Amino acid sequence: MDNAIVLTIVLIVVFFFFSGIRIIRPTSRGLVERLGKYYRFANAGFNWIIPFIDNMYKINITEKMINAEPQEIITNDNLNARVDAQVYFKIKPDEQSVKNSQYNVNSIEYQIVNLARTTLRNIIGTMTLKSANSERGKINKELHGTLLVETANWGIEIVRTELKEIDPPKDVQETMNKIVKAENEKIAAIDFATATETRADGEKRAEIRKAEGIKQAAILRAEGEAQAIQLVNEAAEKFFIGNAQLLRRIQALETSLKENAKIVVPIGSDLVNVLGEMAGIIPIKQKTVVQAPIDTTQPK
Repeated sequence: MDNAIVLTIVLIVVFFFFSGIRIIRPTSRGLVERLGKYYRFANAGFNWIIPFIDNMYKINITEKMINAEPQEIITNDNLNARVDAQVYFKIKPDEQSVKNSQYNVNSIEYQIVNLARTTLRNIIGTMTLKSANSERGKINKELHGTLLVETANWGIEIVRTELKEIDPPKDVQETMNKIVKAENEKIAAIDFATATETRADGEKRAEIRKAEGIKQAAILRAEGEAQAIQLVNEAAEKFFIGNAQLLRRIQALETSLKENAKIVVPIGSDLVNVLGEMAGIIPIKQKTVVQAPIDTTQPK
């Protein structure tokens, strides 16, 4: 009998002990209440409470995301915009913050959603639809700042806020799409005109360069011919001083001999002597030279 009583007591003690064991993960913290009153703070790891007397409430301290739910907001230009946002928050891990999140606010996520929706109506209601779409960063910043101030004693940290969408009414969206399309077409037309003008300008510059090249070539060719004429004149002045007419005749004779033509040379003219001296250079022996009487009526 005594052994049975001892065994019973031991089993009761063991059951009582194991009933009070509480294991808290690193992602949570615990609040221990004794007989309905806050008693102590429990950190991660092994914890033991008095069964049936103490209660432990585990509080998750990891970051959470809640949806502020879509709502219709009238903008400053009297348009209905469908707005949706997300709020990221987490409960601070220290004892006072965990206590505040449970004892200072009821249903913390529900409160954050309603506070975010009200704040969005206040912010976007003062903006036009166009400015609201183009200044999302400003809206996020104002929403985040307002939530930080309003939840300061809730023991939470508002990590960030994000606008999911700001959608105008369907007919307004269609009109905006047409405006954007028209602007894009206008820009494309301007770009095409600019490209065409640039190409035409390039072709014009190319033609100018080509004309300048032709002009320069003509100038160089003319300068070359002038230099050749100058050299010929210098040679004529050196070797045929006072006999420019005779030089001209020799040039004509040279041209004719190249074409195998017959040349009539007046007898007794100076050209006969010159041809004789040049016999070793120009193939006169292969040419037929006919001497004709000198016309005394023509001046030399």
